Amino acid sequence: MNQTVCAASNQANNKEHTKEKFVQYWIRNSLVVAISMAITACSVFTNDSHHKRNYRVNDELKVPGNLTKPYKDPAYDLESAQYTSAEESALYLVKAPAQVLTFAQGSWINEGDKESRIFFDKNEGIQDLESFIWQAIDDLFVERQVTTENKADNFVVTNWHTIEEPIDVWWWEEERELSRQKFKFIVESEEHKRTASVKVELVDFESKYDELTAVLQQRLEVAALNEFIGQFDFNYRQLMVELNKARGIVSLQMGFDDKGNAAFVTEQKARDIFERFPSFLERVGFNIDEIEQSRNLIFATYETPDESVWDSIWGDDVRKLPLEAGQYQLLVAETKTGGTSITWLDAEGETLEPGTLSDTLQVILAMLKERGVTVQ
Repeated sequence: MNQTVCAASNQANNKEHTKEKFVQYWIRNSLVVAISMAITACSVFTNDSHHKRNYRVNDELKVPGNLTKPYKDPAYDLESAQYTSAEESALYLVKAPAQVLTFAQGSWINEGDKESRIFFDKNEGIQDLESFIWQAIDDLFVERQVTTENKADNFVVTNWHTIEEPIDVWWWEEERELSRQKFKFIVESEEHKRTASVKVELVDFESKYDELTAVLQQRLEVAALNEFIGQFDFNYRQLMVELNKARGIVSLQMGFDDKGNAAFVTEQKARDIFERFPSFLERVGFNIDEIEQSRNLIFATYETPDESVWDSIWGDDVRKLPLEAGQYQLLVAETKTGGTSITWLDAEGETLEPGTLSDTLQVILAMLKERGVTVQ
């Protein structure tokens, strides 16, 4: 019996040994195959998407002899590109014309304009439209580290720089410069000085890989123009923020203070809130009891407005805040992210519910608007 047990044990050991050798063999050979596939990926997974046989759009439409061939408009006749290799096709990608983006305030284009050009109307707050445009151009050059080669009263020519970069770069390849360009920015103003245009022209082009085509030239000019439009839009938004601050306009919206409590938030500084916000509160039914700027607190009492008989007769609804009559504390504090939060507390020092605070903000904004106070 011992011999039988030993034989069975040896047989089991042999099976385990054979299994272990098979696993090692499988893993070793699998790794070899995987490495081989990785090294020869281009030869294993061939890319024949640009093979000549795949282009059939230029083949003439075959029509039976007893039928009339349909009319073919030459305006929509497209040439098909043919490449001898995938690498060649990657270097000469066919791209659609680009579009000028008119997202900046007061910007527009002429439909059908063959030039890369955009027009601007003089917006609120801009004193000199042409000077504002030139400032945006200068700011763009500083941002993109572009130097100028030539400058006159109505145009500027850049030195060499790159607009487009390669999208896909393999880890073993270095990112290469597809091309470099020189652009001419032309600024023209109407006689009344309330409308001006900016036009971009490609004046020089160099590339080891790309041939300058009409479509590529248009794409590069529009890309440069769109970057300027983005800078113009940014500058104008900054201008409006400064104008609003100078006019004493408070921007109010729902948000959170640094402790996570629901609060009014504004981009203005806390000292400006202490100067201007109490007068807003008085316009919507509050009496200011005390201002303790050292403790960042404003104490105010809300009195519910009375509805008279005349209001119901003439249909004039008295606006009421969704608050109970009584005293409230407003905690004013500058936030870590910039701006200021206004946290509302009741007489017991408890913060108001977010829903109640949101409804209060909407009524306050509506009431201030009715009184001619612009709040954004």
